[in-house]
Amino acid sequence: MLSILLPTDFSENSMNAVKYALAFFKHQKVDFFFMHAYQNEFYNHDELTSREVFDEVLDKVKKQSQKNLENLLETVKKMEPNPRFAYHAISAYNTLVDEANLVAEAKNIDLIVMGTKGKSDERHIIFGSHTFQVLKYVTCPVLAIPSNYTNTQPKRMLFPTNYLIPYKHRELKLLCELAASHKSIIDVLYLSKSDKLSLRQEDNQAFIKETICKTKINFHIEHSKKIAEAIQNYIKNNAIDMLVMVNTQHSFLEDMLFPPNIDLVSVDLKIPLLALQNTMRFT
Repeated sequence: MLSILLPTDFSENSMNAVKYALAFFKHQKVDFFFMHAYQNEFYNHDELTSREVFDEVLDKVKKQSQKNLENLLETVKKMEPNPRFAYHAISAYNTLVDEANLVAEAKNIDLIVMGTKGKSDERHIIFGSHTFQVLKYVTCPVLAIPSNYTNTQPKRMLFPTNYLIPYKHRELKLLCELAASHKSIIDVLYLSKSDKLSLRQEDNQAFIKETICKTKINFHIEHSKKIAEAIQNYIKNNAIDMLVMVNTQHSFLEDMLFPPNIDLVSVDLKIPLLALQNTMRFT
């Protein structure tokens, strides 16, 4: 059984991510944890004008959070009365990142599914601030769903790599399960100036071949110094439905999403991003 965390701010974008998750995993047994962390909402609340009203406003925000989660679960159960699914609600006076990390560890979460944007939904921004925070600081794989994206049956996934990262078995096993459930083809794309692999790269490539064993895998080589451009072109030219990347230090994803200046983000995604956090958790 999979354990999936669905952070929500009750926006249309977060609801779209919920709908995507329910449809994507409809043939699997899943524990869904719907989580709302309301600490920031509390401190930004219009009625929090002095310390004297601290407890009163906190209680109000807490009750509203719990009520919104109850309503969300009622909606979801009517929308997807799937006997394979179990639903749980978590309302917490905490930050999104801290609570997500706590829940990921306590519930042994396999995957976090969330929208690429939340309530702000600014069109020129690819990832909202909350998604950036989760991608950067939460030690759990993340599946980020673009606004209004509805294709829940990916036929082809792209996994760009330089084969320099020692992949974790749990993360690759998750990729294998997600791809196998939809009979998706995985394109492993080696981006480099050279065709030759070092011994370390050969070992990491072999580990991918051995671990992702339930679906078809194609191995390709692309000679390019412009990583983001090469990935974008491959997505466009090969009808890719999902981008899979490892999020760790010195990785392609780190370079693309977290440059020194956030305005220089070099990826423009219109398909879901599966970010494998490459962190040591329970096996």
